[in-house]
Amino acid sequence: MEPGADIAGNAPTKNERLLRFVAEIAELTTPEKIHWVDGSEEEHRQLTDELVEAGTLTRLTSPDFPNSFAAFSDPADVARVESRTFICSEQERDAGFTNNWCEPSEMRETLQGVFDGCMRGRTMYVIPFVMGHLDAEDPKFGVEITDSAYVVASMRIMARIGTDVLKKIDELGAFFVPAVHSVGAPLAPGQQDVPWPCNDEKYIVHFPETREIWSYGSGYGGNALLGKKCYALRIASVMARDEGWLAEHMLILKLTSPQGKSYYISGAFPSACGKTNLALIDPTLEGWTAETLGDDITWIRPGKEGEFRVVNPEAGYFGVAPGTGWHTNANAMRAIAKGNSIFTNCALTDDGGVWWEGMTPETPEHLVDWRGQDWTPDSEAPAAHPNARFCTPIDQTDMLAEEYFAPDGVKLDAILFGGRRKTTVPLVTESRDWNHGIFFGATLSSATTAAAEGAVGQVRRDPMAMLPFIGYDAGDYLNHWVRVSGEAEADKLPKIFLVNWFRRNRDGGFAWPGFAENSRVLKWVVERIEGTAEAQETPIGFTPTPEALDTTGLDITEADLHDALKVDGQEWAEELADIENWFARFGDSLPDSIVAELDELRRRVKTSTA
Repeated sequence: MEPGADIAGNAPTKNERLLRFVAEIAELTTPEKIHWVDGSEEEHRQLTDELVEAGTLTRLTSPDFPNSFAAFSDPADVARVESRTFICSEQERDAGFTNNWCEPSEMRETLQGVFDGCMRGRTMYVIPFVMGHLDAEDPKFGVEITDSAYVVASMRIMARIGTDVLKKIDELGAFFVPAVHSVGAPLAPGQQDVPWPCNDEKYIVHFPETREIWSYGSGYGGNALLGKKCYALRIASVMARDEGWLAEHMLILKLTSPQGKSYYISGAFPSACGKTNLALIDPTLEGWTAETLGDDITWIRPGKEGEFRVVNPEAGYFGVAPGTGWHTNANAMRAIAKGNSIFTNCALTDDGGVWWEGMTPETPEHLVDWRGQDWTPDSEAPAAHPNARFCTPIDQTDMLAEEYFAPDGVKLDAILFGGRRKTTVPLVTESRDWNHGIFFGATLSSATTAAAEGAVGQVRRDPMAMLPFIGYDAGDYLNHWVRVSGEAEADKLPKIFLVNWFRRNRDGGFAWPGFAENSRVLKWVVERIEGTAEAQETPIGFTPTPEALDTTGLDITEADLHDALKVDGQEWAEELADIENWFARFGDSLPDSIVAELDELRRRVKTSTA
């Protein structure tokens, strides 16, 4: 396309701001043509056919994966690139110590350079999308411009896109977040394309004040599907700060008791801490049922009756495949088995399906691995990349709660903060009040495993499991959590709990069986909401008495249950020093209420060890 070509003449909208945005990006990137995405089935078929012909997608022929495709990325483009992710706020202080900052005008100059002509020889796709529901009271719109048809196909699963969204933007005259993405691989006339174009130079850039997202060089996951982490967390967290709500890295679970009463629980967990398994749990306790509303992102808004309401703004799962299996997460596998999915960096089976480590108890005798090499169980490298993904529509989930479709969400009853700790943190602890619960979130931690970088057992803090996703200063973020509680009635605030499924026993094994048995902890949480369960006060909060946890039919020793619930004063004296070092990084932006909670914890621990 020639710079300055008539965008408006071919566009299905008269929205001047949108037309200007598209024209400016087209003039900068010089694509061969422009396609306005309508989100239709016909369009999807055409795009996926083209992607198969280009070698980007492989059509799966196994009946176990109907209407599904496999993609294989460049080996240098396999995950989020946090080191190349920037928050370009006007003031460096507003980005805070958890983010990479660059002066906005300097970054804009850099982006102008790398985006100049970057879509040459490619189609520029314009994707109108909405996070959440079109008929929500305050729908949040975006428009992603991309030169990747793989991104279009994936965004169709992950968000509501296309003609209906564009009509609503026009009807409301609505604000939209402008999001620009390029793989950074222009094509010269006659140049042969590659199956997975990308660039060694990468930028994932957010301008909080203007609500812009610019992504260059990567075609993978959250780097390219800009409605996900970039919008729904980093930019949305800033919007939430300014508008009085919360954008969080949380699951939403609906739990129903044998008496037929339902409770809505959200949970924030760093990676490898059981988040998706909890979101899709099958309770082991008779009469209890669980349904999911989402496994990754939650928007929390004050309701009209003094409550907090939660909604999942996404339309699909973009889940880590390895470790997801029929024996560990059957609900996820049942959703995947209905098809309509895109698998990235999984292995191909000989019968035209995909496989990854942990999917089945048995390992296939032969596969083609994610790098395109023959693979057998004797191969040294894993068949699927450790960050291989399944991209699957959420409405294929058998246990999806009907309330997922409620435009303005459901009342939130409890929040869980969970980390992976061998010692110190007990199985479950209830906070004394809302501010104490924020302290739980602010000090949330996980210990590294042998597979992670750094020393084994090293504690890493991850506030609210949002460390890579807070779009502004972390101390201001905690202050916002304190402030937003003022928008709700105190007696309607959700109760907050700290959980740790990974506490070890005195012999070094797991003290608690975890997985579906965590429904026993959820039952205690519900009973604490109702005021019917026993608890014991400890220096860190309220933990269950051993008798308060329902262990009916559970093969657990009295010693293991004791070890799972133990609060050791000496361990917490050591934990205090680490928390103090962590909070020192916040400087003056740490909320006074958090400082007060730290002082209170110090006093209680000192009393318990005296």
